[in-house]
Amino acid sequence: MSDETRHRRFGRRARIGAVSAVTAIAAAAGAFGATAAAAAPARPAGGNCSPSVTSQPFGSAFDSFAHKILPVYRFTLSNCRGLSAKILSYGGIVQEIKAPGRNGQETDVVLGFKTLADYIKFDSPPVTANGGPYFGEIIGRYGNRIAKGTFKLNGTTYHLPINNNGNSLHGGLVGFGNHVWAAKQTHGKGTAGVQLTLVSPNGDQGYPATLKVVVTYTVNNAGQLAIHYTAANESKTLATVVNLTNHSYFNLAGQGSAAGSAYSQKLLINAAKYTPTDATQIPLGYNVPVAGTPFDFTTPHTIGSRIDDVSAPDNAPAADNQLLIAQGYDHNWVLNKQTHATTGPDGLNLAARAWDPGSGRALTVWTDQPGVQFYSGNFLNGTLVGITGQTYRQGAGYTFETQHFPNSPNQPNFPSTVLGPRKVLNSTTIFAFSSSR
Repeated sequence: MSDETRHRRFGRRARIGAVSAVTAIAAAAGAFGATAAAAAPARPAGGNCSPSVTSQPFGSAFDSFAHKILPVYRFTLSNCRGLSAKILSYGGIVQEIKAPGRNGQETDVVLGFKTLADYIKFDSPPVTANGGPYFGEIIGRYGNRIAKGTFKLNGTTYHLPINNNGNSLHGGLVGFGNHVWAAKQTHGKGTAGVQLTLVSPNGDQGYPATLKVVVTYTVNNAGQLAIHYTAANESKTLATVVNLTNHSYFNLAGQGSAAGSAYSQKLLINAAKYTPTDATQIPLGYNVPVAGTPFDFTTPHTIGSRIDDVSAPDNAPAADNQLLIAQGYDHNWVLNKQTHATTGPDGLNLAARAWDPGSGRALTVWTDQPGVQFYSGNFLNGTLVGITGQTYRQGAGYTFETQHFPNSPNQPNFPSTVLGPRKVLNSTTIFAFSSSR
């Protein structure tokens, strides 16, 4: 397939006839929450109430693109049924999402820091080892890992900063989460949001071509926080690679819950295969079935029920067990082909569902991307202090990084992440919140 046909929207896949595996997933999803996943948010909307957005100053930060200190703003997006999200113009960071539970109580369900200074210092510091937790950031240019920080394109070998176990992770040392984005409020029919814009110049962190990125967060009264990504390659001659995602950590019991609380939450992932990795967490280049392994979430399981079972088969011929390599889950699941049964808002495909039995809160993830990186927060070690003063440890939260596959620029059999000259990428992910009665 040529770059011209692959350049994409990162296209939404056509709906196809239901197959048995996905039918089973849809049935299983109903089993652990037709009430949880599909119920309306707990607070009824009154009258003609419409979602709203407000903003306030949130300090200032030096931006290496602008070469000066820029003001940072925090935008609060609210619907009429108890859902709200706080978005920073620094890094496009989701600092807070408050969602109602079955008792109507609104609780912050994402991990984060209290101050801008903490985000600058701890979230993705420009260090050569492991980079930080990336709480809530927009990740770019390339989400996840590129092996040894190199890839070939345009007849050139490009070299990226190494910042994770000999590889380049989440865009390099100074990724999109380390910049101040231009921001403005947006209002649509039944939505309110914030539009963030960043221009990444040719050569940024070693990547070719100038890339203009626009990320728009919106909320509506259906309990949905939508993220729409647009990336325009402004070069006339150079192709580039792009893999944008959001790195929010969720804990539906509340981000301030007891250590390990996320492990008791139930998870379904709409994927019959995943991509196993080598010892440095680079995919081996092929997909393997999840069936019979702890990676099988085609029927609901709690996150912690099999996370330490390193004796279980993982269907990967790697020297070490996959759960041992990542110290838990930190893998790309290959989403099943879309069917009528797995089609959701805006025609998106089901990626995952999570549910907290205690609060009744549920999260459904919809996307047009081919994969999702489910990460169980394995490297949270108690050294980071959260937004309300608690420390974050393993089991404090988990991510759903909707994405193309890690190391795709070096794996021609993976879906392409090449964006040709003058081409535009469009992609949408929706985090839909609900609660059982």
